[in-house]
Amino acid sequence: MINIIGLGYIGLPTALMFAKSGVKVIGTDYDRNIVDLLTEGKLTFEEKGLEELFKKASSNGIEFTTEYQKTDTYIIAVPTPYVNTSKKLDPKYVISAVNTVLEVCEKDAILIIESTISPGSIDKYIRPEIEKRGLTIGQNVHLVHAPERIIPGNMIYELEHNSRTIGADDPEIGKKVKELYARFCKGEIVVTDIRSAEMSKVVENTYRDVNIAFANELAKICRVDSMDVYEIIRIANKHPRVNILQPGPGVGGHCISVDPWFLVGDYPDLTNLILTARKINDSMPTHVLGRIRYIMRKHGIKDISKVGLYGLTYKENVDDTRESPTLQLLEKMDEHLAFGVKVFDPFVKNRIVDHQFMNFEDFINEIELLVIMVGHDHIKKNMELITDKLVLDTKNICDFVEAYKL
Repeated sequence: MINIIGLGYIGLPTALMFAKSGVKVIGTDYDRNIVDLLTEGKLTFEEKGLEELFKKASSNGIEFTTEYQKTDTYIIAVPTPYVNTSKKLDPKYVISAVNTVLEVCEKDAILIIESTISPGSIDKYIRPEIEKRGLTIGQNVHLVHAPERIIPGNMIYELEHNSRTIGADDPEIGKKVKELYARFCKGEIVVTDIRSAEMSKVVENTYRDVNIAFANELAKICRVDSMDVYEIIRIANKHPRVNILQPGPGVGGHCISVDPWFLVGDYPDLTNLILTARKINDSMPTHVLGRIRYIMRKHGIKDISKVGLYGLTYKENVDDTRESPTLQLLEKMDEHLAFGVKVFDPFVKNRIVDHQFMNFEDFINEIELLVIMVGHDHIKKNMELITDKLVLDTKNICDFVEAYKL
């Protein structure tokens, strides 16, 4: 039996995938509301293919509880935020989960940490917690780091097909965990040491952050001299060794916008490029705010309530709002006393900000300037409803000439 700790965006799909593959799974979360909803057969967030997976897992007897279970295998998938001031990992949730596992686990239990952590975190935070209890790592308990590698919107496919990394002290334990994940994972599963597994996950997301920052800096450069950044990127990418990403209104989500800070926090004297990339990407909501100001002045719009932001999630076609560029933009507006901007997102069913509309047509009828922050399929299918509006398209999805771009 596997006890999976944390039933959020990573833990729940992972639990369901193991259960579907025939493994006995009990999912644990401290949030009673989440556990009750799942026990009633109700999902706690939307994701393509998740409902079907839930049904298959339920037929195999998956259970949900707030209690940690006595077993020999645990997967810890709890949040790993960073401290705003130092940019270092805040390990409190992982430490708490590990300590609770140690109170109930069987001898020789394997603790698999899936949560994304900064390099060296297991040595710095987890091993000392185990040693405090007089336990011997490698005898009483085994540590493994198996960082998740999936993205909202395509979680189910990526759980099954993406390669995985298993970091373990003992190669034999690594092999055992590899066989466990191979129950559903068709991608290559690499076994390595724990620190390499920790570092590789952070490096993957940092690589993407740096590349996005290059595209965003190009957008700013091109804006100064009225050049079309999208045309320039399109042409440059015809070179066989060039693959520039697309600029955007900012970087969100719990991976790309967070993980690079772990390196900046731990290696402040060595992360010049990474820090610069983070600053560039974090500056994009302010850049969007400047573009809104320019358009409002050009067209004589004096009332901010005539501006509407489309999209609250951090990426298209998901309901995940963590570190959303739109939320960052709203914070910037609040700092500048710009209150009253209207907001709509077809994937966010509950009101999470002021002046949030639940009906798209009502939202459109109330505004003069539409700012597209997220390229949901929904807006692509409803372009005919916005042709009479001023549009700032930060995602380059509008094909009409009059639309303003980054």
